Parts: sequence; C-alpha cells; structure tokens
Amino acid sequence: MCGIWALFGSDECLSVQCLSAMKIAHRGPDAFRFENVNGFTNCCFGFHRLAVVDQLYGMQPIRVKKFPYLWLCYNGEIYNFKQLQKQFGFDYQTLVDGEVILHLYNRGGIEQTASMLDGVFAFILLDTANRKVFLARDTYGVRPLFKVLTDDGFLGVCSEAKGLINLKHSTSLCSKVEPFLPGHYEVLDLKPSGKVASVELVKFHSCKDEPLHVACDTVEGLPSAGFDLETVKSNIRILFENAVRKRLMAHRRIGCLLSGGLDSSLVAAVLLKLMKEININYPLQTFAIGMENSPDLLAARKVAAHIGSEHHEVILNTEEGIQAIEEVIFSLETYDITTIRASIGMYLVSKYIRKKTDSVVIFSGEGSDELTQGYIYFHKAPSPEEAAEESERLLKELYLFDVLRADRTTAAHGLELRVPFLDHRFTSYYLSVPAELRIPKNGIEKYLLRLSFEDSNLLPKEILWRPKEAFSDGIASVKKSWFSILQDYIDQQVDDLLLEKAAEKYPFNPPKTKESYYYRQIFEKHYPGRSSWLPHYWMPRWVKATDPSARTLKHYKSATQE
Repeated sequence: MCGIWALFGSDECLSVQCLSAMKIAHRGPDAFRFENVNGFTNCCFGFHRLAVVDQLYGMQPIRVKKFPYLWLCYNGEIYNFKQLQKQFGFDYQTLVDGEVILHLYNRGGIEQTASMLDGVFAFILLDTANRKVFLARDTYGVRPLFKVLTDDGFLGVCSEAKGLINLKHSTSLCSKVEPFLPGHYEVLDLKPSGKVASVELVKFHSCKDEPLHVACDTVEGLPSAGFDLETVKSNIRILFENAVRKRLMAHRRIGCLLSGGLDSSLVAAVLLKLMKEININYPLQTFAIGMENSPDLLAARKVAAHIGSEHHEVILNTEEGIQAIEEVIFSLETYDITTIRASIGMYLVSKYIRKKTDSVVIFSGEGSDELTQGYIYFHKAPSPEEAAEESERLLKELYLFDVLRADRTTAAHGLELRVPFLDHRFTSYYLSVPAELRIPKNGIEKYLLRLSFEDSNLLPKEILWRPKEAFSDGIASVKKSWFSILQDYIDQQVDDLLLEKAAEKYPFNPPKTKESYYYRQIFEKHYPGRSSWLPHYWMPRWVKATDPSARTLKHYKSATQE
C-alpha cells in the first residue's frame, strides 16, 4: 500500500502543487519522495511509501540503469514477478516486485505489460524516449487511481481524489477529477511542453476472461477439467488456496480481519494453514470488531479458537462510532449509505491494528459476496442466468463500493490490504462454472463455496454454514442493528424541512432519508460539487428495498433467532 501522485504540464510552481501530494501521506508513512522529471521542469512524481518488500531499494519513482528513460510510480503487489523473470529471463536490479513492469514494457509494450501482471496495481509509467505516459489499473480496482485532465493538456494523477481537487492551474480546473476505470490502461502523448494528449483508453481484461498470466502461475494447469460437482469443488479449493499462498509475499507482519462470517473465516483458516506450511515463525493475529456480545464477535471468537490464531477483539461503543463518521467520509470520498455504515467498524479496527500491533499486511474477505452470490437478495433472482449477470455487474462496480471501503479504511492507517477472493484466476474460474451451480440452494447463499470446503475441516460446521450477515449489522447486537443506532442519532441532527427540500439542494442522487442527507452534507463539505463520483447508491435488486441493510429484507433471520 503506497500513495502515488504525478503531474504533467503544470503551469503553477511545483513546490506549491506538491502540497496536494501531502493529502495522501497516510498511505505511505515510512518515507516520502518528490522528484522532477529531467528535461520536463513542469512534470513531477510524488510518492509516499509503506515498506513491505525490499526495504533498501523500494523508493519510487523506480528507475533502473538498463532503462534510464523509464520512470515508474506504482501502488500494488505483483505476485508473479519471479515467475515472469524465469519465463522471460529478466535481469532485475532490485527486489521490488514492481520492477517487472519496466521489463515487460520494454519487451512487449503496454498491452502485454498490463495483461501479464498477476496482482493488484495502479501505475503511472513515463517513457521519455518515446514521449509517452501510460496509466493502468487492475481488473477490480483493488488499488485506487484518480486523474484529472484539462482541455489544455495538464494531467494530474493520484491514488485518492483528495490529492487532486486543490491543484492550481491557469485555466479553470472545471475538468472532472474522476476515478480511473479498473481493467483499463490509457496511452497519452507527452509534448515537449510537458502537456499531454490522450491517445486511447483500452480495456485489457474482463473478470470472466481467463487472464493471460495463467501461463506464469504457480498452479499451471488444473488437474481435472469439466463441470461435474466434485471436479468443480476440487478446483475451487485448489485455486482459492493458490490465491492465498501467492499473497504471502511480504517482509512485514501478516494479520487478518475476522468477522466470523464465511468469507473472512475461510481466508483466515487457509492463511494460517499456509503460514505453518512455509514456517512463518510468528502467530497469525486476527482482528474482530463489534459491540459487546455482537454476532460477529461471538462467531469470530469461535473461529479463532478453532484455527488457533492470536485473536484481538475491539469493542465498538456507539459514541466512538458516531464520532468517526466525518473522518470516515473524508477518507472514503463517497456518500454511499451502506459503504459508510460498513466502513466505520473497519476504520476503527484498522486504527487499533496500527496503534496496538505490528501487523501491517492485512488479509480480508472482500469480493466473495459479489463473486459467489452472497447477498441475501440473490434468493429472489428470477433465474440462474440473471443471478450470474448481477454477480458480474457487482464485480465491475466493486471499485465504487466494497473495494473502495476496504482500501480507504485500511490505507487511512497505513495498512496494506490483501483480498484473495479477487484473485484473477480464482474469479475467472468461478464465473466459468455453470450458472445453475452458483445460485443459492436450500435457502442458503454461497452454497457452492460452502460445499467446496465442507470436508476440509478448516472451519466449524456452524461457521461454514452461518447465514449471511452484513458487516455493518453483524458488529451490532441482534436487538438493535448498527444502522438503526446510526439512524436514531441522525434523526436528531437533520430537520424534517431539510429532507423535504433535499432534491432541490442535491438534484443528483438526492437523499431520500435523514441518514443519507446527513452523509451527503459531510461529503459536500469536503468535496463540494463532486457528487458524480458515486453514479448511484448501492441497493439490493429484485426486492422493494428502501434501505441497503440485509436486516430489512424478509429473508433475513439472525442465527440467534433460529
């Protein structure tokens, strides 16, 4: 996890502009570098470093003697850099996994580079010899990237939008600051003036397509083909374990978020098993947050005891959660209701991890609900085919919702997130399984995933088959969910009259409830006029829902009420 920032063609003094780069200092608390580009006095890179690999040579922009004309600023982890080195005979000059980007580009250009990277990444690559700038972002947007491009060719790029919104420029910065699309790369011409012109924006990978880098994977070919149930279950186990194994690449301590739900529990169980196999000589720290005796705390405690992790519990009190709302919205750069609700617990547990432990690389279960049809409303899908389409839609929009939440809440406290459920190989295989096998069965969502691990003894049966609980609900008590506690507080903060006139004040995505109005007010305070960053609110489909919480859906039934 790092913070990257770059400007091309700035009319203003760079020493003033670089103050904007400091807005993302939280992403890299270990070191900072600000570097001008030789021959282009109005172009520069800014980099905030969280040192996870190669403590000595890991500063950026990365430049190597072999390619003096290439400058690379990247945020991410490339899991197959050693396999690529072996396959193509690359001569690395550092231990930094991202160096492979320079060698791939030199060998085959930007299309091959982006397509062959197995990992999570957002990068800015400058080629001064050919006067090109390249931007790219991984398939699911696990690593964030924002850009602003003015009509006269001034380009700003940053890990978070907050590093771009206050840039100065001679012409009005009416050009939109916008997220760079996941699974895409962009080619821009660099003019002698340092300004740029966009040449093309290309989608290099879709979630359903088997990635090109499969040839450089540790599991080259699956032992058996076909879609009979036993084969599918076996392949799911093999590829998920492979997804966790490749993410063990780190020189800093590994930890894991553990809500006690299926997804984080599977990640924690497989992670601990693999850490033992490769003789990592410290215990796995797992972390849960919730109110006293909340469903998540109780379930997480059970999982931790079963797998043998060093377990930490963070008790959330209502006042602390409410006080965190504004800083959470500032970190997130969104006003989406369910994203904010779920982020408060994750933000506070990340704060605890940073202050009280030495775990830095944090595994988590994001992406599973979208991939394996884990949301309660999938029970209402009209057909397996429509459920499959919805699953793909959710995966494409992850960068606006759950992936955004997971990145910002951890990065705000200088932690690095690892999400094995969003492994390219694992997701493309799961999506290739016939739609009929992936839908909820016997009233249980994620049925295929659960079934795949039933005989593994990784988890207690009651956890493996625990019903879906939204993170923002699971951290509260059964009697009163976290979202209703928030609503009670907000009801006192927002006047009825304000809500009546909400559509006039906020015509785009107008708030329909006091809670959404309250969040929007805070968002507009920090990011005025930037409401288009959220194209629409996250809401369940196929049900008449006015609130995104699972607890408001008829299907929802807490395990303690059964």
